Amino acid sequence: MAKNARPAGETAKTGAADTGPKQGGKVTRSAKAVRAPSEKLAYGAPALEKGLDVLELLANLSEGVTQSEIAQRLGRSLQEVYRVVVALERRGYIQRRPGEDGFFLSNRLHDLSNHYPPMRRLLDAALPILNRVSSDAYQAMHLAVLDRTAMRVVAQVDSPAPLGFRLRVGTQNPAAKTASGRLLIAYQPPVMKQWVLDEIARTSPEIDMTALRQRVEALHERGYEIIAGEGLQGITDVSFPILDAQGFAPAVLTMPYLSSATERVPLEAASRLQFEAARTISEGLDGQLIEPRFPLTEPKAKFAPATT
Repeated sequence: MAKNARPAGETAKTGAADTGPKQGGKVTRSAKAVRAPSEKLAYGAPALEKGLDVLELLANLSEGVTQSEIAQRLGRSLQEVYRVVVALERRGYIQRRPGEDGFFLSNRLHDLSNHYPPMRRLLDAALPILNRVSSDAYQAMHLAVLDRTAMRVVAQVDSPAPLGFRLRVGTQNPAAKTASGRLLIAYQPPVMKQWVLDEIARTSPEIDMTALRQRVEALHERGYEIIAGEGLQGITDVSFPILDAQGFAPAVLTMPYLSSATERVPLEAASRLQFEAARTISEGLDGQLIEPRFPLTEPKAKFAPATT
């Protein structure tokens, strides 16, 4: 089941400063050396990179950590991280509970991401529709976007049923191993799609890339993903793309359909409601979603997530 991708930056090494063009537009020898393609990024921002290191560290921890623990985990001295931690706390990006010394992430980054205009437009268009379709289909729904080689949940609505399944907002899972993620890959611009697939091949050698590529192409032709029991037995994941005016998918709408004795809406009917919701959201982004043939069926290109 299932949040766009950007290459990870490396810590920049300091180097000779580029003083810019000289007389007659010529560039000094040292400046040419800085600009050489084989050289790493010449301009470093050590304080900024320390701050990003702290944020990325805390993003992967569920418990608070003290300044000395932050320094130890990052392999830096306490003096190196002290001012950065103080600044991040003052700006509201990290916080401590009253009476405790451990730092943890605040919701500041989450708030910023939701204020980003494309994301804000997407959520404003989607949330009322998600609430309605979840109630009508009697199932949970979530909206996911591509985040490098992962899918990330950015909006979620619980099922009104007494028993249900959901993914929390912020949940991140490998794109290749989720219905949401594979459909997101299928509907990316060609350059982005190729980068994501290459990056998955580089970082996840256990993935059967031939099967993944075949599955992705099949999904783009069919316009949806459906797969039963991939994450949990009894759950059928159904995903439809949310398309923009160019026909690419900034997000997908996924329903983790839970079969139970108390279900009020059969899978086919719930999928139709879900599709209409995805089409309505797409229209709000000037996109056009073509209706598939119902009932939905799994693509013939079966996907084996890992090699043995």
